[in-house]
Amino acid sequence: MPTRHLPPALARLIRIVTWIENGLLITLLALMVSLAGAQILLRNLFDLSILDVDQLLRLLVLWVALLGAVAASREGKHIRVDVLSRWLPARVRAGAQALTDIFTIGVCLLLAWQAVRFIRAEAGVNAFGAVPGWAAELILPAAFALIALRYSLLLAHHLRQSLGREDIP
Repeated sequence: MPTRHLPPALARLIRIVTWIENGLLITLLALMVSLAGAQILLRNLFDLSILDVDQLLRLLVLWVALLGAVAASREGKHIRVDVLSRWLPARVRAGAQALTDIFTIGVCLLLAWQAVRFIRAEAGVNAFGAVPGWAAELILPAAFALIALRYSLLLAHHLRQSLGREDIP
């Protein structure tokens, strides 16, 4: 994500959030692989298993997937269909990307809102063991809100490009 046109404090905040996201993603992925490996070894060698680890692994898959989506939106590596944009002039292409950004922001904000409603409806329910459902599901609104924020920054970038105020690579 281009940060050169942002105020220094905001650019620094984006770098800090990026470090936190990457660290959390790496930690959760390592935990997921370690727990799955330990569970396989314990089951096959000692006929034992770790209590509630299967539910925890399902939850970790959700968290890793959504953190991966956040990282993909940060790096512009998300899935997109750009059949026509390849042949558009650069400024028009930036305008089309701005429209796509607006649509994506709207969808992500709607999903974040619905995730909050879902968490409220699940109040008092435990995900597994003593872990409350809201703690397990917190990644849903957080991830979609963060993706919407990232696309808001991209929208500003694409609008500057479409208006000729920023160079287009």
